[in-house]
Amino acid sequence: MNNVVHIETISEMHKMLPNSKVKHPLVAVVDFSKYQEQFYSGLKLTLGFYSIMFKNFCINQMKYGQQSYDFQEGSLICMAPRQVIALDEPLQKKVDVSGWGLFFHPDLIRGTSLSRSIKDYSFFSYEANEALHLSEKEKTVLYDIVENIDVELFENIDKHSQTLIVSNIELLLNYCTRYYDRQFITRKHANKDLLSKVEKELLEYIQSPLLNEKGLPTVKYLADKMHLSSNYLSDLLKRETGMNAQDRIHYYLIEEAKNLLLSSNKSISELAFSLGFEYPQYFSRLFKQRVGQTPNEYRSLN
Repeated sequence: MNNVVHIETISEMHKMLPNSKVKHPLVAVVDFSKYQEQFYSGLKLTLGFYSIMFKNFCINQMKYGQQSYDFQEGSLICMAPRQVIALDEPLQKKVDVSGWGLFFHPDLIRGTSLSRSIKDYSFFSYEANEALHLSEKEKTVLYDIVENIDVELFENIDKHSQTLIVSNIELLLNYCTRYYDRQFITRKHANKDLLSKVEKELLEYIQSPLLNEKGLPTVKYLADKMHLSSNYLSDLLKRETGMNAQDRIHYYLIEEAKNLLLSSNKSISELAFSLGFEYPQYFSRLFKQRVGQTPNEYRSLN
């Protein structure tokens, strides 16, 4: 099966799950222990809604985005609408399958404070190999929130339903943010190795013909080299250095610009073009913003 199956609505998802009933047209909680049938290789899915899935068992070679991933025990992934999920190998029936999924359509949060802040939860754009690995305590906290949502879904829909459900979803996302921060800290040693690789990659790019040939290095270029998503790399760098990926790129470009200003007689325009800037005005504005002086002022004062 090579075609991508798109599931646009929560109701369509329920139709694919045996004996599943729609409790709310815009949000669903799924108990994975009830669905232990074998899935087949080659299945590709896209969803028209947000997904937060916790699995407490291992499956083989799930591909999400461009990355193959062994879905480890006790891991949670968050996916924005239209992400592609592919199962590359058959998944055999598991004896001890457990976990849950929370799915909510963008229409559920439309007009709420969460609709304005949902873009700030950058982990919705992480790759699956950047999943959140939860401690026992963290699993319990998230499960209790999901259970609260499920209980609310059994109530008759009234004027309070949306507010209560959305506020619980927002609470869940805020805990995910906290736990991702914890995960960045516990992986500090591995992150330091990654930082070294980022710096090496940036320096090599800036000091090579690539800068002149392809222009400024992009966050996506850097993330691809690190085999990470752009958001994950940017968040990691922000936590480790205080600068996100774009700021880090600018930092190294400005440092190189300082060297060139003091070691060559190139005009500011020539120097800007050699650094990959398409417009010298953009270079001068960025330099002034970062250094507090124009390129000419920096050259004359040093």
